[in-house]
Amino acid sequence: MKRIFLVVLDSVGIGELPDAKDYNDEGSNTLYAVSKSEYFNMPNMERLGLFNIKGVEEKFRGMESKKMFQGSIARLAEKSKGKDTTTGHWEIAGVISKKPFPTYPNGFPQEIISKFEEMTGRKTLCNLPYSGTEVILKYGKEHVETGALIVYTSADSVFQIAAHEDVVSVKELYRYCEMARELLRDEHGVGRVIARPFVGSYPNFTRTSNRHDYSLLPPQTMLDQLVDAGLDVLGVGKIYDIFAGKGVTDTVRTKNNEEGIEKLIERIDRDFKGLCFVNLVDFDMVYGHRNDIDGYANALSYFDSQLPRILGALKDEDILLITADHGCDPSTESTDHSREYVPMVAYGKQIKKANNIDTRDSFSDIAATVLEYFDVKQQVAGESFLTDILEK
Repeated sequence: MKRIFLVVLDSVGIGELPDAKDYNDEGSNTLYAVSKSEYFNMPNMERLGLFNIKGVEEKFRGMESKKMFQGSIARLAEKSKGKDTTTGHWEIAGVISKKPFPTYPNGFPQEIISKFEEMTGRKTLCNLPYSGTEVILKYGKEHVETGALIVYTSADSVFQIAAHEDVVSVKELYRYCEMARELLRDEHGVGRVIARPFVGSYPNFTRTSNRHDYSLLPPQTMLDQLVDAGLDVLGVGKIYDIFAGKGVTDTVRTKNNEEGIEKLIERIDRDFKGLCFVNLVDFDMVYGHRNDIDGYANALSYFDSQLPRILGALKDEDILLITADHGCDPSTESTDHSREYVPMVAYGKQIKKANNIDTRDSFSDIAATVLEYFDVKQQVAGESFLTDILEK
């Protein structure tokens, strides 16, 4: 029974793209930056070939070379305009975004804010790009006292609403996000509206795991094609949210990477035919955006330590694909995403070993490869590399 397990290590970029200067990301290399931590240890990904990928190999020449690595590898370039989660995942699923989603470095226009306040019946605070932890520290006390919603953005195309769970219930916050999603269309069609609930007392506010993303409805993706062909598409983590539920037949939300890995292993043990699409978000959300190099290194090392469990559970026709959706170099001054290449590491009993297929033009080559494996006629972007990685 054919199955593919597609795991996105959120933000684990492997070096600047040629157009990185257009995004103020020259010199960014998330994996290399994190590798400088004493907590970085990825022997299992090394055995699969991660450090033999073009560009990565050049940075890690000091490490022991693994000529006989166990997987097939490639470096993927992003063809879409942008460097955010939605753009990256949509491209992985076969959608090239020719225009970046709108961003708001000076905050949202007053007409948007006024309309949102009218819809919710609540005033708003902030309306500027902000770190999620800093914004609740600065505006959380006033929010608790007045009930005004904290609205903020970042370098990404996001409209984020933070509220204390004792002031605005999670259910009510989600309803406000749905209102914002309806409001933010066309020229103001941000990639995601995000609920950011928090708890605690000033100044010790902490964000909770009740975050919820509301994405734009994507055009046709490989997920839709798989479902139309009668196959299963299992989402783990924020996959359901990123695709607005479109093309996902089964979903489970996760609180952190550890839970995401456990849910992945549970699904490897489950009988289904199709794709299991997993996002492990902590690398980006918890560590990358906070420029926490050691935390990022620990998270990657933990994922690596769990790889033997994942690999050992795979069945004869299973393929594991490990990739990323953008970078988020924690060693730069910026706390935002970075425009980088991403890795592609493939493993399975049918996958060629010590096989380097160099650099691919688009993340969407993954979509084409997945569809070809399931004999589904491709109707999305991308060029399949299946025959390059599959044993004859």
